[in-house]
Amino acid sequence: MQENSTLRVAEAAPSTGPLRAKEVAAALRVDVSTVYLAIRQGDLQAYRVGAGRGTLRISRAAFDQYVAERGIPSDDLAVA
Repeated sequence: MQENSTLRVAEAAPSTGPLRAKEVAAALRVDVSTVYLAIRQGDLQAYRVGAGRGTLRISRAAFDQYVAERGIPSDDLAVA
């Protein structure tokens, strides 16, 4: 059953490139600070892009894994 929900999650998220923290927050319908907390706690994998502090990006695979591990139904995701 999780395989189906993972497939639906991929369909609900924007289809190209990595996600920004605010896109993940919008998809999950939470505040962006919740996404940053999940990243700091190691629950959601992210990487930095750019010089200096850079900016965080979340791969679609990491987002799909995060959603699947928590059993979040694709119907609960906001379509971007």
